Amino acid sequence: MVEQRRSKRFDVKLPLRLVRNGLRRIKGAGETRNLSSGGVLFASDTEVQVGEPIEYVISLTPSGEVDLRCLGNVMRLDPNVRDGSERGKPFQVAATVERYEFIRQRA
Repeated sequence: MVEQRRSKRFDVKLPLRLVRNGLRRIKGAGETRNLSSGGVLFASDTEVQVGEPIEYVISLTPSGEVDLRCLGNVMRLDPNVRDGSERGKPFQVAATVERYEFIRQRA
């Protein structure tokens, strides 16, 4: 099988919040599985629609001091069939990263 990705993916587990799917606001939680400059794969508790725009926030620090706010599109939605450690996150979502901004929480 030939690798078709344009950018290297890094296996990282970071907390993720879903903010918007298409035009509707949503509240969902998840955790990244892998991340690249062009996309993210994450486990989620919320079902989203393939092909729709999505807005999500990845927490880069344990304290939540620095977040990465991303806008992209849902490319794939699969049932999450991991090793059982994914309770409460029944979906696996692949999304693009079209735009992003770093957000620093001020004390």
